[in-house]
Amino acid sequence: MLPNLRNRTMLPNLLDEFFGNEPTNFFKASSEYTMPSVNITENKDEFAIDFAAPGLKKDDFQIDFHNDVLKISSEKKENKENKNEKEVRREFFYSSFERTFILPDSVDSDKIEASYKDGILKVVIPKKEETKEKPLRKIKIS
Repeated sequence: MLPNLRNRTMLPNLLDEFFGNEPTNFFKASSEYTMPSVNITENKDEFAIDFAAPGLKKDDFQIDFHNDVLKISSEKKENKENKNEKEVRREFFYSSFERTFILPDSVDSDKIEASYKDGILKVVIPKKEETKEKPLRKIKIS
């Protein structure tokens, strides 16, 4: 196997910085670039899913629930055009993601709520009353 001479140089390769390690990265519509980070928490009453999605508006999201599957998606398109006397420049922007979660039978799907504030989409999924953890009860012996 031949050594990779490019990795032996100390000078940064500007093409690698722009395109990544592979020139094809520039042309990929990879989900790793648009997929928001997610935190999932559970307490005795509910599950909560927090999406870090700054720069979006609440109208950019769609949340669907069907057959125990919660689907959260977003699609944002922008088309900006700047004109002056000597040039025309157009910039297109397209971003989308879709995440699905299979919810347990213990959730009350009719009471799922969502809110968006300060770049965080929060989805609260309450548990059914009969599946919530009951407090410890002492039984008196007679």
